[in-house]
Amino acid sequence: MIKKQLALLLAGMMTTLAWAQNPVVKVEGGLLQGIPSAASEITVFKGIPYAAPPVGELRWKRPQPVVKWDGVKVADTFSNICWQPGNAIGTFYGNEFYWKEQTVQSEDCLYLNIWTPADAVGQPDRKLPVAFWVHGGAYFNGYGHEITMDGDAWASRGVILVTINYRLGIFGFLAHPELSAESADGTSGNYGTYDQVAALKWVYENIAQFGGDPKNITVLGQSAGAASIKNLVSSPLSKGMVKNAVIQSGGGIGAFGSSDNGQQEAEATGKTFMKKFNCRTLKDMRAVPAEELLRVFKAEGMGLFRPHIDGILLTESFDDAARNQHLADASYMIGCTLDDIRPMGKQIDEFCFLRDSLDHRPAYQYLFVRKLPGTHDGAFHSAELWYMFHTLDRSWRPMTEADYRLADEVMDCWTNFAKYGNPNKPAENSWQPFTLGNPFIFTFNVKE
Repeated sequence: MIKKQLALLLAGMMTTLAWAQNPVVKVEGGLLQGIPSAASEITVFKGIPYAAPPVGELRWKRPQPVVKWDGVKVADTFSNICWQPGNAIGTFYGNEFYWKEQTVQSEDCLYLNIWTPADAVGQPDRKLPVAFWVHGGAYFNGYGHEITMDGDAWASRGVILVTINYRLGIFGFLAHPELSAESADGTSGNYGTYDQVAALKWVYENIAQFGGDPKNITVLGQSAGAASIKNLVSSPLSKGMVKNAVIQSGGGIGAFGSSDNGQQEAEATGKTFMKKFNCRTLKDMRAVPAEELLRVFKAEGMGLFRPHIDGILLTESFDDAARNQHLADASYMIGCTLDDIRPMGKQIDEFCFLRDSLDHRPAYQYLFVRKLPGTHDGAFHSAELWYMFHTLDRSWRPMTEADYRLADEVMDCWTNFAKYGNPNKPAENSWQPFTLGNPFIFTFNVKE
């Protein structure tokens, strides 16, 4: 018993010493210190505020500047997550991804997380590539530290990983005539997407302190996160901050996750919904308890609130932006899983063909076909997340050595793309661009 206590005490002392040795960096808001990750050569910064808490009078307002703090903030704890319906145990995704979920929900949720090589902290000349991850969840679920998501494997390959939280559902996408009337430009809604832009801007302006290169940021996301990436590369507000983009299970040219509703339609939806609370003024709307907003949203509003074309943040649909050559001048990697939520191959092909026909940088297409062990659900929507974060050891599924080798292959391709805008290693060409003359699709599967 005494030996065990001494061992625990020694471990605690070593952890405290390691924390004390971590460099302190200066970012927007104040001084910040990370902690050692599970991999000793990696430093993780958890729960960094990138905007003011959107509470009280800031509910349903665009993200405001970070509130400054005194002293050194030790970034050792993941933040609260936005209020959301969640995925109940007993449902497929609840059992797959959320069976260990222990999270606190709050409107105070605008935080991000950074994993970086320990020796890069405070070294702006390192100029490491940066991957900016936007989680999925149909715009009403999800957060940046879900069980699948971790940055150790990314940082160990020389790529800084950033994951973010943003406002969801009615908290992130409510438009309303009264909210538009108080806005300087006469629009409302899209707060969750404004959050994403604010987080990207924070990374662009501060990532050098973590050893990152603001001129080499890859934005990537899956499902609604992929639709969010389509919005980011379409938005004039993120212009110049994106070098590469990865669109995972978010379609291509077509309707999946598209933001093509207009401001008036979005306001009409919001006005109808808010009548359920008998709110007469903005003050009344902002006084409704978050729990009550979520309760009614779960019962009647899921799927109603998502990004829309407001003329400011989003001036046209992704499809139109692609055809009008208004997308970010970036390299693109795009694909889906074999048994995805719906067929996406044709939409993805059309995007790649369009990029090629316009003589832009090549688009690389993939198909994840590994049918995950343990059930007969196949290569389902979101299956690749275990592999692209190399977190197979967190899954309940009986992963094999071949699965771990596949995860290494996926990680190498994703991190190569972040480094070079090309999923191949230098001087290799096993994954060719998808073009009119060579419609090449790279397939991910286990190799026994």
